Amino acid sequence: MLSSRGARNAVLFDIPWRYAPPHTYDKKTNPSGLISFGMAEHLPMRREIADYINSKVIFTEDSVGYRGDPTHLPKAVAAHLNRILNPHVPIKPANIVVATSATALGGMLGFTLAESGDGILVSRPIYGRFELDYGVEAGVEIVYADTDPEEAFHPDYAVLKYEMALKEAEKRGVKIRAVIIVNPHNPVGRCYPAETLKEILRFCDRHHIHFISDEVYASCVFDSGDPEAVPFTSILSFDLSEFIDPDLVHLLYGFSKDFAAGGLHLGFLVSQNAQLLLACQATLRLHSPSTAAITIGTTILEDTEFTSQFIQKSQESLSRSYRLVTSVFDKEGIQYIKGGNAGFFIYINLSPYLPRNISVKDHDPQNGNNNNDNKSTGDVHREFALAQHLFDAGVFLHPNEEHAKEPGWFRLVFAHEEDTLQEGLKR
Repeated sequence: MLSSRGARNAVLFDIPWRYAPPHTYDKKTNPSGLISFGMAEHLPMRREIADYINSKVIFTEDSVGYRGDPTHLPKAVAAHLNRILNPHVPIKPANIVVATSATALGGMLGFTLAESGDGILVSRPIYGRFELDYGVEAGVEIVYADTDPEEAFHPDYAVLKYEMALKEAEKRGVKIRAVIIVNPHNPVGRCYPAETLKEILRFCDRHHIHFISDEVYASCVFDSGDPEAVPFTSILSFDLSEFIDPDLVHLLYGFSKDFAAGGLHLGFLVSQNAQLLLACQATLRLHSPSTAAITIGTTILEDTEFTSQFIQKSQESLSRSYRLVTSVFDKEGIQYIKGGNAGFFIYINLSPYLPRNISVKDHDPQNGNNNNDNKSTGDVHREFALAQHLFDAGVFLHPNEEHAKEPGWFRLVFAHEEDTLQEGLKR
Protein backbone atom coordinates (compact mmCIF):
# COMPACT_ATOMS: atom_id res chain seq x y z
CA MET A 1 0.00 0.00 0.00
CA LEU A 2 1.24 3.47 -0.91
CA SER A 3 0.34 6.90 0.32
CA SER A 4 -1.77 9.07 -1.97
CA ARG A 5 1.44 10.89 -2.97
CA GLY A 6 3.23 7.64 -3.74
CA ALA A 7 0.32 6.25 -5.75
CA ARG A 8 0.03 9.48 -7.73
CA ASN A 9 3.72 9.45 -8.62
CA ALA A 10 3.87 5.75 -9.48
CA VAL A 11 1.41 6.13 -12.35
CA LEU A 12 3.65 8.73 -14.03
CA PHE A 13 5.52 5.81 -15.56
CA ASP A 14 2.30 4.59 -17.22
CA ILE A 15 2.28 7.67 -19.46
CA PRO A 16 4.13 6.92 -22.70
CA TRP A 17 7.26 9.02 -23.15
CA ARG A 18 6.74 10.96 -19.92
CA TYR A 19 10.41 10.16 -19.57
CA ALA A 20 12.10 10.45 -22.96
CA PRO A 21 14.01 7.54 -24.56
CA PRO A 22 17.80 8.03 -24.70
CA HIS A 23 19.81 9.15 -27.69
CA THR A 24 21.71 6.05 -28.90
CA TYR A 25 22.90 7.04 -32.39
CA ASP A 26 26.62 7.08 -33.14
CA LYS A 27 27.86 7.48 -36.69
CA LYS A 28 30.58 4.84 -36.23
CA THR A 29 29.47 2.50 -33.46
CA ASN A 30 25.66 2.60 -33.74
CA PRO A 31 24.54 4.18 -37.03
CA SER A 32 21.03 2.71 -36.73
CA GLY A 33 20.54 4.06 -33.20
CA LEU A 34 17.84 6.50 -32.16
CA ILE A 35 18.52 10.19 -32.80
CA SER A 36 16.85 12.11 -30.01
CA PHE A 37 15.90 15.70 -30.75
CA GLY A 38 14.11 15.72 -27.39
CA MET A 39 16.87 15.89 -24.76
CA ALA A 40 18.24 19.40 -24.11
CA GLU A 41 21.94 18.62 -23.95
CA HIS A 42 24.77 20.34 -25.84
CA LEU A 43 26.40 17.11 -26.94
CA PRO A 44 29.31 18.61 -28.99
CA MET A 45 30.65 20.34 -25.86
CA ARG A 46 30.56 17.38 -23.45
CA ARG A 47 33.94 16.04 -24.55
CA GLU A 48 35.52 19.45 -23.95
CA ILE A 49 34.26 19.70 -20.38
CA ALA A 50 35.15 16.06 -19.67
CA ASP A 51 38.71 16.58 -20.95
CA TYR A 52 39.08 19.65 -18.75
CA ILE A 53 37.92 17.78 -15.66
CA ASN A 54 40.30 14.89 -16.37
CA SER A 55 43.29 17.17 -16.82
CA LYS A 56 42.72 20.03 -14.38
CA VAL A 57 40.72 18.92 -11.34
CA ILE A 58 42.67 17.80 -8.28
CA PHE A 59 40.77 15.92 -5.60
CA THR A 60 41.72 16.19 -1.94
CA GLU A 61 40.51 14.30 1.11
CA ASP A 62 37.81 16.92 1.53
CA SER A 63 36.56 16.08 -1.97
CA VAL A 64 35.33 12.71 -0.76
CA GLY A 65 34.37 13.65 2.80
CA TYR A 66 31.01 14.62 4.22
CA ARG A 67 31.86 18.31 4.38
CA GLY A 68 34.13 20.42 2.25
CA ASP A 69 34.60 24.17 2.45
CA PRO A 70 30.99 25.49 2.44
CA THR A 71 32.03 28.93 1.15
CA HIS A 72 34.45 28.10 -1.67
CA LEU A 73 31.93 27.25 -4.41
CA PRO A 74 29.40 30.00 -3.55
CA LYS A 75 32.23 32.54 -3.89
CA ALA A 76 33.10 31.18 -7.33
CA VAL A 77 29.43 31.10 -8.38
CA ALA A 78 28.86 34.68 -7.23
CA ALA A 79 31.89 35.91 -9.17
CA HIS A 80 30.78 34.01 -12.31
CA LEU A 81 27.19 35.26 -12.16
CA ASN A 82 28.32 38.83 -11.53
CA ARG A 83 30.28 38.59 -14.78
CA ILE A 84 27.56 37.09 -16.98
CA LEU A 85 24.33 38.53 -15.53
CA ASN A 86 25.39 42.14 -14.94
CA PRO A 87 23.26 42.37 -11.77
CA HIS A 88 22.18 45.79 -10.48
CA VAL A 89 23.12 44.67 -6.97
CA PRO A 90 26.23 42.44 -6.93
CA ILE A 91 25.43 38.86 -5.97
CA LYS A 92 26.93 37.79 -2.66
CA PRO A 93 27.94 34.23 -1.75
CA ALA A 94 25.59 34.39 1.25
CA ASN A 95 22.63 34.77 -1.15
CA ILE A 96 23.37 31.49 -2.96
CA VAL A 97 22.09 28.00 -2.19
CA VAL A 98 24.04 25.16 -3.83
CA ALA A 99 22.03 22.01 -4.59
CA THR A 100 22.14 19.01 -6.91
CA SER A 101 20.48 20.85 -9.82
CA ALA A 102 18.10 23.60 -10.82
CA THR A 103 15.51 20.80 -11.00
CA ALA A 104 16.03 19.95 -7.33
CA LEU A 105 15.85 23.63 -6.43
CA GLY A 106 12.53 23.89 -8.27
CA GLY A 107 11.16 21.17 -6.05
CA MET A 108 12.58 22.90 -2.99
CA LEU A 109 10.98 26.20 -4.02
CA GLY A 110 7.63 24.51 -4.60
CA PHE A 111 7.84 22.90 -1.17
CA THR A 112 8.93 26.14 0.51
CA LEU A 113 6.75 28.75 -1.22
CA ALA A 114 3.49 26.85 -1.67
CA GLU A 115 1.14 24.41 0.00
CA SER A 116 0.19 21.16 -1.69
CA GLY A 117 -2.60 21.98 -4.15
CA ASP A 118 -1.47 25.58 -4.65
CA GLY A 119 -0.51 26.76 -8.13
CA ILE A 120 2.46 28.26 -9.94
CA LEU A 121 1.71 30.25 -13.06
CA VAL A 122 3.49 29.85 -16.41
CA SER A 123 2.83 30.98 -19.98
CA ARG A 124 2.44 28.67 -22.98
CA PRO A 125 4.51 27.08 -24.41
CA ILE A 126 6.83 26.16 -21.57
CA TYR A 127 9.32 23.54 -20.42
CA GLY A 128 7.01 20.61 -19.70
CA ARG A 129 8.96 19.12 -16.80
CA PHE A 130 7.93 21.86 -14.38
CA GLU A 131 4.91 19.65 -13.67
CA LEU A 132 7.32 17.07 -12.29
CA ASP A 133 9.81 19.48 -10.71
CA TYR A 134 7.18 21.28 -8.65
CA GLY A 135 4.62 18.49 -8.43
CA VAL A 136 6.31 15.20 -7.55
CA GLU A 137 7.35 16.14 -4.00
CA ALA A 138 5.66 19.46 -3.30
CA GLY A 139 2.30 18.61 -4.90
CA VAL A 140 2.12 22.03 -6.58
CA GLU A 141 -0.01 22.49 -9.70
CA ILE A 142 1.39 24.20 -12.79
CA VAL A 143 -1.26 26.63 -14.09
CA TYR A 144 -1.05 27.61 -17.76
CA ALA A 145 -1.83 31.07 -19.12
CA ASP A 146 -3.22 30.63 -22.65
CA THR A 147 -0.57 32.53 -24.56
CA ASP A 148 0.77 31.68 -27.98
CA PRO A 149 4.55 32.02 -28.53
CA GLU A 150 4.28 35.65 -29.64
CA GLU A 151 1.96 36.72 -26.82
CA ALA A 152 4.24 35.19 -24.18
CA PHE A 153 6.94 37.77 -24.99
CA HIS A 154 4.67 40.80 -25.41
CA PRO A 155 4.47 43.00 -22.28
CA ASP A 156 0.73 43.67 -22.60
CA TYR A 157 -0.59 40.33 -23.82
CA ALA A 158 1.50 38.20 -21.48
CA VAL A 159 0.30 39.97 -18.34
CA LEU A 160 -3.30 40.05 -19.60
CA LYS A 161 -3.25 36.27 -19.99
CA TYR A 162 -1.57 35.87 -16.59
CA GLU A 163 -4.39 37.88 -15.02
CA MET A 164 -7.02 35.71 -16.69
CA ALA A 165 -5.32 32.48 -15.64
CA LEU A 166 -4.92 33.68 -12.06
CA LYS A 167 -8.63 34.52 -11.81
CA GLU A 168 -9.65 31.18 -13.30
CA ALA A 169 -7.39 29.36 -10.86
CA GLU A 170 -8.92 31.22 -7.93
CA LYS A 171 -12.39 30.19 -9.11
CA ARG A 172 -11.22 26.58 -8.90
CA GLY A 173 -9.88 27.19 -5.41
CA VAL A 174 -6.23 27.13 -6.48
CA LYS A 175 -4.09 29.81 -4.87
CA ILE A 176 -1.32 31.11 -7.14
CA ARG A 177 1.96 31.47 -5.26
CA ALA A 178 4.46 32.35 -8.00
CA VAL A 179 5.19 32.94 -11.67
CA ILE A 180 7.99 31.00 -13.37
CA ILE A 181 9.68 32.13 -16.56
CA VAL A 182 12.60 30.54 -18.42
CA ASN A 183 14.89 33.23 -19.81
CA PRO A 184 16.35 32.56 -22.35
CA HIS A 185 13.15 30.73 -23.15
CA ASN A 186 12.63 27.00 -23.35
CA PRO A 187 11.30 25.88 -25.87
CA VAL A 188 11.05 28.98 -28.09
CA GLY A 189 14.76 29.89 -27.93
CA ARG A 190 14.19 33.62 -27.51
CA CYS A 191 15.17 36.09 -24.81
CA TYR A 192 12.52 38.11 -23.00
CA PRO A 193 12.37 41.83 -23.84
CA ALA A 194 13.24 44.01 -20.86
CA GLU A 195 9.80 45.68 -20.90
CA THR A 196 8.06 42.33 -20.68
CA LEU A 197 10.15 41.34 -17.68
CA LYS A 198 9.27 44.61 -15.96
CA GLU A 199 5.55 44.12 -16.57
CA ILE A 200 5.65 40.59 -15.15
CA LEU A 201 7.46 41.94 -12.08
CA ARG A 202 4.70 44.54 -11.66
CA PHE A 203 2.06 41.81 -12.04
CA CYS A 204 3.72 39.76 -9.30
CA ASP A 205 3.94 42.83 -7.09
CA ARG A 206 0.22 43.61 -7.52
CA HIS A 207 -0.72 40.11 -6.41
CA HIS A 208 2.15 39.74 -3.92
CA ILE A 209 3.37 36.50 -5.48
CA HIS A 210 6.90 35.27 -6.11
CA PHE A 211 8.81 35.66 -9.38
CA ILE A 212 11.11 32.73 -10.26
CA SER A 213 13.47 33.35 -13.17
CA ASP A 214 15.08 30.18 -14.51
CA GLU A 215 18.24 31.44 -16.27
CA VAL A 216 20.08 28.17 -16.84
CA TYR A 217 20.65 29.15 -20.51
CA ALA A 218 22.12 32.57 -19.63
CA SER A 219 25.33 32.06 -21.64
CA CYS A 220 23.76 29.98 -24.42
CA VAL A 221 23.00 33.08 -26.48
CA PHE A 222 24.44 33.13 -29.99
CA ASP A 223 24.46 34.98 -33.30
CA SER A 224 21.52 33.54 -35.24
CA GLY A 225 21.86 36.04 -38.09
CA ASP A 226 18.53 37.65 -37.19
CA PRO A 227 19.00 41.41 -36.64
CA GLU A 228 15.71 41.58 -34.72
CA ALA A 229 16.66 38.93 -32.16
CA VAL A 230 16.31 40.26 -28.60
CA PRO A 231 19.47 40.29 -26.42
CA PHE A 232 19.47 38.53 -23.04
CA THR A 233 18.50 40.54 -19.96
CA SER A 234 18.77 38.93 -16.54
CA ILE A 235 16.04 39.72 -14.06
CA LEU A 236 18.77 40.72 -11.59
CA SER A 237 20.02 43.46 -13.93
CA PHE A 238 17.09 45.66 -12.86
CA ASP A 239 16.77 47.74 -9.75
CA LEU A 240 14.10 45.37 -8.44
CA SER A 241 12.94 47.80 -5.76
CA GLU A 242 11.42 49.95 -8.53
CA PHE A 243 8.99 47.15 -9.45
CA ILE A 244 8.59 44.66 -6.60
CA ASP A 245 9.72 43.65 -3.15
CA PRO A 246 13.15 42.11 -3.92
CA ASP A 247 12.40 39.35 -1.40
CA LEU A 248 9.88 37.97 -3.92
CA VAL A 249 12.42 37.49 -6.74
CA HIS A 250 14.50 34.31 -7.07
CA LEU A 251 16.89 33.14 -9.79
CA LEU A 252 17.92 29.61 -10.80
CA TYR A 253 21.18 28.69 -12.52
CA GLY A 254 23.26 25.54 -12.97
CA PHE A 255 25.96 23.64 -14.84
CA SER A 256 23.65 21.58 -17.05
CA LYS A 257 23.35 23.98 -20.00
CA ASP A 258 26.08 26.65 -19.97
CA PHE A 259 28.72 24.02 -19.19
CA ALA A 260 27.18 20.96 -20.94
CA ALA A 261 27.43 19.07 -17.66
CA GLY A 262 23.96 18.01 -16.56
CA GLY A 263 25.40 14.85 -15.05
CA LEU A 264 27.58 16.90 -12.72
CA HIS A 265 24.43 17.79 -10.77
CA LEU A 266 25.16 21.32 -9.61
CA GLY A 267 22.45 23.96 -9.37
CA PHE A 268 22.21 27.35 -7.70
CA LEU A 269 19.45 29.46 -6.20
CA VAL A 270 20.05 33.20 -5.86
CA SER A 271 17.72 35.13 -3.55
CA GLN A 272 17.73 38.04 -1.12
CA ASN A 273 14.96 36.41 0.93
CA ALA A 274 16.62 35.41 4.20
CA GLN A 275 13.73 33.21 5.35
CA LEU A 276 13.62 31.35 2.05
CA LEU A 277 17.37 30.76 2.12
CA LEU A 278 17.12 29.29 5.63
CA ALA A 279 14.21 27.04 4.64
CA CYS A 280 16.12 25.78 1.61
CA GLN A 281 19.24 25.20 3.68
CA ALA A 282 17.14 22.94 5.93
CA THR A 283 16.02 20.77 2.99
CA LEU A 284 19.55 20.56 1.57
CA ARG A 285 19.98 17.44 3.70
CA LEU A 286 18.01 15.74 0.91
CA HIS A 287 19.42 17.66 -2.06
CA SER A 288 23.03 18.61 -1.36
CA PRO A 289 25.58 17.87 -4.09
CA SER A 290 28.57 15.60 -3.58
CA THR A 291 31.80 17.16 -2.38
CA ALA A 292 33.43 15.69 -5.51
CA ALA A 293 31.03 17.66 -7.72
CA ILE A 294 31.71 20.78 -5.64
CA THR A 295 35.46 20.35 -6.21
CA ILE A 296 34.90 20.06 -9.96
CA GLY A 297 32.51 23.01 -10.15
CA THR A 298 34.77 25.26 -8.13
CA THR A 299 37.79 24.43 -10.28
CA ILE A 300 35.88 25.21 -13.48
CA LEU A 301 34.43 28.52 -12.30
CA GLU A 302 37.69 29.78 -10.83
CA ASP A 303 39.43 29.23 -14.17
CA THR A 304 37.99 32.34 -15.81
CA GLU A 305 40.13 31.96 -18.94
CA PHE A 306 38.74 28.48 -19.54
CA THR A 307 35.11 29.47 -18.84
CA SER A 308 35.38 32.41 -21.24
CA GLN A 309 36.84 30.23 -24.01
CA PHE A 310 34.36 27.42 -23.36
CA ILE A 311 31.35 29.74 -23.52
CA GLN A 312 32.60 31.35 -26.73
CA LYS A 313 33.15 27.96 -28.35
CA SER A 314 29.73 26.79 -27.16
CA GLN A 315 28.03 29.85 -28.65
CA GLU A 316 29.79 29.36 -31.98
CA SER A 317 28.71 25.71 -32.06
CA LEU A 318 25.09 26.66 -31.35
CA SER A 319 25.15 29.35 -34.03
CA ARG A 320 26.35 26.91 -36.68
CA SER A 321 23.81 24.25 -35.74
CA TYR A 322 20.92 26.71 -35.59
CA ARG A 323 21.71 28.11 -39.03
CA LEU A 324 22.03 24.62 -40.51
CA VAL A 325 18.68 23.44 -39.18
CA THR A 326 16.73 26.60 -40.01
CA SER A 327 18.14 26.58 -43.55
CA VAL A 328 16.70 23.09 -44.01
CA PHE A 329 13.34 24.13 -42.56
CA ASP A 330 13.23 27.19 -44.81
CA LYS A 331 13.97 25.01 -47.83
CA GLU A 332 11.38 22.38 -46.89
CA GLY A 333 8.70 24.89 -45.92
CA ILE A 334 8.48 23.80 -42.27
CA GLN A 335 7.22 26.63 -40.07
CA TYR A 336 9.16 27.54 -36.95
CA ILE A 337 9.22 30.45 -34.51
CA LYS A 338 11.58 33.11 -35.84
CA GLY A 339 13.75 35.39 -33.74
CA GLY A 340 15.54 32.59 -31.92
CA ASN A 341 19.05 33.28 -30.64
CA ALA A 342 19.39 31.24 -27.45
CA GLY A 343 19.16 27.78 -25.98
CA PHE A 344 19.38 24.44 -27.76
CA PHE A 345 16.04 24.31 -29.56
CA ILE A 346 13.76 25.49 -32.31
CA TYR A 347 9.99 25.41 -31.89
CA ILE A 348 8.52 23.87 -35.02
CA ASN A 349 4.98 23.51 -36.34
CA LEU A 350 4.23 19.99 -37.57
CA SER A 351 0.46 20.41 -37.44
CA PRO A 352 0.13 19.90 -41.24
CA TYR A 353 1.52 16.39 -40.73
CA LEU A 354 -0.72 15.29 -37.85
CA PRO A 355 -2.62 12.14 -38.88
CA ARG A 356 -6.33 12.69 -39.40
CA ASN A 357 -7.74 9.26 -38.60
CA ILE A 358 -6.13 7.25 -35.84
CA SER A 359 -7.25 4.59 -33.42
CA VAL A 360 -7.43 5.99 -29.90
CA LYS A 361 -7.04 2.43 -28.63
CA ASP A 362 -3.74 2.05 -30.48
CA HIS A 363 -2.39 5.45 -29.46
CA ASP A 364 -3.52 5.98 -25.88
CA PRO A 365 -1.10 8.43 -24.24
CA GLN A 366 -2.98 8.41 -20.92
CA ASN A 367 -2.28 12.11 -20.86
CA GLY A 368 -1.08 13.10 -17.43
CA ASN A 369 -1.52 16.86 -17.80
CA ASN A 370 -3.65 18.81 -15.37
CA ASN A 371 -6.96 20.35 -16.30
CA ASN A 372 -5.32 23.55 -17.50
CA ASP A 373 -4.25 21.91 -20.77
CA ASN A 374 -6.72 23.04 -23.41
CA LYS A 375 -5.91 20.46 -26.09
CA SER A 376 -8.64 17.96 -26.84
CA THR A 377 -8.00 14.28 -26.24
CA GLY A 378 -8.08 13.77 -30.01
CA ASP A 379 -5.35 16.37 -30.56
CA VAL A 380 -3.16 14.71 -27.95
CA HIS A 381 -3.61 11.32 -29.61
CA ARG A 382 -2.68 12.79 -32.99
CA GLU A 383 0.55 14.26 -31.57
CA PHE A 384 1.48 10.91 -30.05
CA ALA A 385 0.69 9.13 -33.31
CA LEU A 386 2.97 11.49 -35.27
CA ALA A 387 5.72 11.08 -32.66
CA GLN A 388 5.40 7.30 -32.98
CA HIS A 389 5.72 7.59 -36.76
CA LEU A 390 8.93 9.60 -36.33
CA PHE A 391 10.18 7.20 -33.67
CA ASP A 392 9.66 4.28 -36.03
CA ALA A 393 11.90 6.14 -38.51
CA GLY A 394 14.63 6.46 -35.86
CA VAL A 395 14.16 10.05 -34.71
CA PHE A 396 12.49 11.31 -31.54
CA LEU A 397 10.53 14.49 -30.85
CA HIS A 398 8.70 14.68 -27.53
CA PRO A 399 4.91 14.82 -28.05
CA ASN A 400 2.63 17.06 -26.00
CA GLU A 401 5.51 18.16 -23.79
CA GLU A 402 5.59 21.97 -23.99
CA HIS A 403 1.83 22.50 -23.62
CA ALA A 404 1.36 24.67 -26.68
CA LYS A 405 -1.94 26.44 -27.18
CA GLU A 406 -2.44 24.69 -30.54
CA PRO A 407 -1.70 21.04 -31.40
CA GLY A 408 1.22 19.98 -33.56
CA TRP A 409 4.06 22.06 -32.12
CA PHE A 410 7.28 20.27 -31.13
CA ARG A 411 10.59 21.33 -29.60
CA LEU A 412 13.53 20.24 -31.73
CA VAL A 413 16.89 20.21 -29.95
CA PHE A 414 19.62 21.10 -32.47
CA ALA A 415 22.65 20.98 -30.13
CA HIS A 416 24.23 18.00 -31.94
CA GLU A 417 27.21 17.32 -34.15
CA GLU A 418 26.62 18.24 -37.79
CA ASP A 419 26.55 14.64 -39.04
CA THR A 420 23.91 13.76 -36.43
CA LEU A 421 21.79 16.75 -37.42
CA GLN A 422 22.02 15.87 -41.09
CA GLU A 423 21.05 12.26 -40.47
CA GLY A 424 18.23 13.18 -38.11
CA LEU A 425 16.77 15.73 -40.51
CA LYS A 426 16.98 13.22 -43.34
CA ARG A 427 15.07 10.69 -41.27
